[in-house]
Amino acid sequence: MPANDLRRPTVFRAGTVLTMDSGRTVLEGHDVLVVDGRIAAIGVDLVVPDGTDEIDARGGVVMPGMVDTHRHMWQTTTRGYGADWTLTQYFVWFYLNWGKKFRPQDIHAGNLLGALEAIDAGVTTCVDWSHGLQTIDHADAAVDALASVPGKFVLAYGNIQDAPANWTGTPEFRKFFARRSGDLDGFQIAFDVTGDPAFPERPAFEVARELDLAVTTHAGVWGATGDDAVRLIHEHGYGEARTVYVHASTLSADSYARIAATGGSVSVSTESEQSAGQGYPAMAALQAHGIPISLSLDSCVLCSGDLFSAMRTTLGAARAYEHQEAHARGETVTHASLHADQVVEWATRGGARALGRDSEIGSVEVGKKADLVLVRNDDSPAMMPVLNPHGHVVLHAQRADVDTVLVDGRIVKRGGHLVGVDLAGARRAVEATVDHLRAELGEQAWREGMNPDIPETKILDNPYTYTYTDYRSAATHG
Repeated sequence: MPANDLRRPTVFRAGTVLTMDSGRTVLEGHDVLVVDGRIAAIGVDLVVPDGTDEIDARGGVVMPGMVDTHRHMWQTTTRGYGADWTLTQYFVWFYLNWGKKFRPQDIHAGNLLGALEAIDAGVTTCVDWSHGLQTIDHADAAVDALASVPGKFVLAYGNIQDAPANWTGTPEFRKFFARRSGDLDGFQIAFDVTGDPAFPERPAFEVARELDLAVTTHAGVWGATGDDAVRLIHEHGYGEARTVYVHASTLSADSYARIAATGGSVSVSTESEQSAGQGYPAMAALQAHGIPISLSLDSCVLCSGDLFSAMRTTLGAARAYEHQEAHARGETVTHASLHADQVVEWATRGGARALGRDSEIGSVEVGKKADLVLVRNDDSPAMMPVLNPHGHVVLHAQRADVDTVLVDGRIVKRGGHLVGVDLAGARRAVEATVDHLRAELGEQAWREGMNPDIPETKILDNPYTYTYTDYRSAATHG
């Protein structure tokens, strides 16, 4: 397809539209017209400009592009390697040992593949929680990869191999931000707070404030970051509405109240939390405290790589918790409190709100940017009939059912295939990274890494402390 055709007017015809507006309105048999990168009209039998690209959406669902607020994209090259890992084993492999072996070109390969995977699965905006940026060269490689893919990407700059006060405090970091800040859809600073009363993370928060950047932080992670971290952030005045707390699975009511008081939001990574052990997904507590929720994948090293799976596991986890709590009281749940449309909202408009972008993306409304997804697969018996469209998207759809994706009105996937991307080149880059890692580790260590032993060390299970503080809490083994 010629490049100039990618942004010509486009109309989806006669689809079921999940608007994800404030009423979560569903419009059956409606058209959605896109002109100049924005949604120009929604209606029945719309009259469209001459030359408009018409896409048949009958039998399909037109929905907003999904928003992932926390994905470690640099780890995509090791997809599935840690399928049996606990969180501790993840820490041992990536934080303490082999994550240090990733070169800039390996960061590039992971980000490139991860970005392509995102748009292929209907994720039009994705936060790259990039905590493998050991040098500025690594950071440039991360941005170069993301900028080469036609999606919206936010770089959350992090470095697990050094204290946040160290790497944020360098002139090189500020120069990098000044040089690359216009190359992506946004920037954040990504680091974790240990709970050390000395609050050694304060300088990093000050840099974020100086550069007017949001902070995203893993909080409420069993054995690693708990209530002390949230309290320190709040008491020192660094909790903001744009602060994104990732997981928040093992916090007290006091911490949830502090997050709610400052308007912060939580990125829930249900698959990871259930499997690796950050804590049971906290949707019930978050809803009880009125804390906005978005969804994320965490890492495809030990989870799936699409928000359909995230929505499905989130709905199941929330309902399992509700039933379990009721059974413990000798009661029976007769009506589920969490519905599928709420989970779709968390995957779309919830993510847009967390990033401060809900006026532009996250719903299908006239005037908003045309980040749109058509879920339709006439070759799949699981995609018919569509009786409850929100429920269908959550429980039955998958990435293979994403027929068409638009980002800013540009068609980046059509007929089930990515448009204008070098997938073969991405594959070669990933293969080179895997070959590099296997050579560095050696075959025995590579095989053993899929179920690594836990070394004797005082820092487990809190690796966030090991580079810059001797602080130990009761949550660690030290």
